Amino acid sequence: MKNKISEISSKDLFWAWLFILPAFIGTLIFIIIPVFGSFGISLTKWNLIGSPKFVGLDNYIELFQNPVFYEVLWNTFYYAFITTIFGIILPLIIAVAIDRKIKGTTFFKTAYFLPFITPMIVVAIVWAWIFDPNYGILNWILGVGDKITWLYDKNFAMPAIILVSIWKNIGYNMVIFLAGLQAIPESVNEAAEIDGAVGVKRFFTITLPMLSPTIFFVSIMTTISSFQVFDLIYLMTEGGPENSTMVMVYWLYKNAFEYFKLGTASAIAYILFMIILVLTLIQWVTRKRWVMNE
Repeated sequence: MKNKISEISSKDLFWAWLFILPAFIGTLIFIIIPVFGSFGISLTKWNLIGSPKFVGLDNYIELFQNPVFYEVLWNTFYYAFITTIFGIILPLIIAVAIDRKIKGTTFFKTAYFLPFITPMIVVAIVWAWIFDPNYGILNWILGVGDKITWLYDKNFAMPAIILVSIWKNIGYNMVIFLAGLQAIPESVNEAAEIDGAVGVKRFFTITLPMLSPTIFFVSIMTTISSFQVFDLIYLMTEGGPENSTMVMVYWLYKNAFEYFKLGTASAIAYILFMIILVLTLIQWVTRKRWVMNE
């Protein structure tokens, strides 16, 4: 009997590994090996043509001595901070409003989610036209003529990019918040009403604490995605004007495929990885202070 069970277990284990193997091989080839390979490249000078030359930590030292690095770092944090804050607050407000079963709920869900599934190239073209200082609709609405040049002004380019990013991703976070709101038992809301907790008071004392696990998830995912922004910068400003929208991932791209500094680009990637890792760990450690049931 034991031999029979052992035989069945062995067969199950064999089939389990057989089905896992393709995913494991894909992960190994496209994720694990490149991760270690890129770290090795970050310790070299390589222009994609000649042979890599080992230089140790020189690429990292040069980056920390480069004034442009700190400018790019500031731009990245500025973009990520504003995008994360408004990328959480606005979808939460919209989700709460839609969850109240207002008229046209389906329309509003679709309208807010549509930008998220719209290709970025389409979004970039439309918003570039909206921001155009000569014939863009935004300046016409504001009645400022061509006084504000938006994407061509170093003072307005980053706020414009942030606005587009928030607008595009607001629907995704809204849907997640809606799912979290609908998971709150109706009996809890009814008990809160009996105790006199209604409106804003119920939101801050009942809804928000019970939604805290969802907020925690959204905050981590939004933070990570904000630090990895690339396509919007590439399509709308290319890091300009005067590096005012140059962020880490786009600077990495320019170093790798325009300046052919593969070692520097890999070093930028690992610095960015460490920044995201530290911020994620901070969020993870501090979750017990405000996330319910943690």
